[in-house]
Amino acid sequence: MSLANKNILLGVSGGIAAYKSAELVRELVRAKAQVRVIMTRSAKEFITPLTFQALSGNPVLTDEFEYAEAANGMDHIALARWADVVLIAPASANTLAKLTHGGADDLLSTTCLATKATIALAPAMNQAMWANHATQDNVELLAKRGFVFFGPAAGSQACGDVGEGRMFEPHQLVLSLSNLFNTGELTGINIMVTAGPTREPIDPVRYLSNRSSGRMGYAIAAAAHDAGANVQLITGPVSIAVPEGVECISVSTAQEMFDAVQADIEDKQIFISCAAVADYRPVAKQPEKIKKLHEDLSVKLVRNPDILAEVARHHNKPFVVGFAAETRDLEKYAKQKLERKRLDMIAGNDVSDTSIGFDSPENALEIFWAGGHCSLERDTKTKIARRLIGLIAERYASTDKRSNVTVLKNAKDRSQNTR
Repeated sequence: MSLANKNILLGVSGGIAAYKSAELVRELVRAKAQVRVIMTRSAKEFITPLTFQALSGNPVLTDEFEYAEAANGMDHIALARWADVVLIAPASANTLAKLTHGGADDLLSTTCLATKATIALAPAMNQAMWANHATQDNVELLAKRGFVFFGPAAGSQACGDVGEGRMFEPHQLVLSLSNLFNTGELTGINIMVTAGPTREPIDPVRYLSNRSSGRMGYAIAAAAHDAGANVQLITGPVSIAVPEGVECISVSTAQEMFDAVQADIEDKQIFISCAAVADYRPVAKQPEKIKKLHEDLSVKLVRNPDILAEVARHHNKPFVVGFAAETRDLEKYAKQKLERKRLDMIAGNDVSDTSIGFDSPENALEIFWAGGHCSLERDTKTKIARRLIGLIAERYASTDKRSNVTVLKNAKDRSQNTR
């Protein structure tokens, strides 16, 4: 499982195992993760911030108010929103105690209180400290709250003792992090995702298009792959790297996208239509550039094929998820589209708010299905996509009897293990 483009916030607390965290950063960067590091004051007694800065390529944060000008004095909020996962390695006994009781006296602890991301802990301490009833009580309570524990391992310790309390090795932590994203909710399911805009040529240099960046569709494709699905992405022209492990077919026009979808839809169990497909195209593309010779210019348009509706009418219909980008009456129009096109689910987003949706790394969705509704509050498109895939897995499980037990169980297990 790849960590490519995952935002990993590494917290380093005080302990001799902090030296392993440097190698951990190196391995995360090799795995193409985006890494930011927060160090506690005591961690700086064991290893310097400059080491982590050199390895991660990012400034290292050590104090809540040290970088006030850069982030308006709220580094913990910015980092909390940025992180896909917070990993504290090493996690000292003091850090476990602080997290258990909601302490917030430094940047790491305040960030942990503010984040909605999964928090993973890699304990590292003397074997007697780990076995102490107070520590074990803290571990039990944190686990109940949804914190994830990686280790500790058993073996010889720096103090000369032997027993549990060693921090996992960097390669073990990288694998454990990868498994957090590998939800298994859609293992073995064939999914097709459409993304990006289409371009409808007017002449050799001009075309009709829209503001879609493709980010949402690409994030959905990546999230579906993380969930174990076999993902085929059919994309219009965008400037985004294809997610690792995803098959990609590039098209330009709506007709090309329609043809690509029809060619491969037969073996797909789920179809997610996130592309912003042009509703109309010019009747004919002019063979040469149109010159600016007249005051007025009319371009006759004809309607493009309705990709979403055609898939929903397919004789072997997959589970069909549509998108509705609206500037007003979002619920009304989304529900009408859900019923009119016989969709299984629709995700509506309000594009009248120019700070989200098109051209933005963030989004917010209102999800509707027959007899149900769920709001996905504003967040990064990456995180929105993961939550959407979780919902799709649950709804698909309830309608597809062939994989109902396995998919639904995985979906429920994931919901119980995430914060």
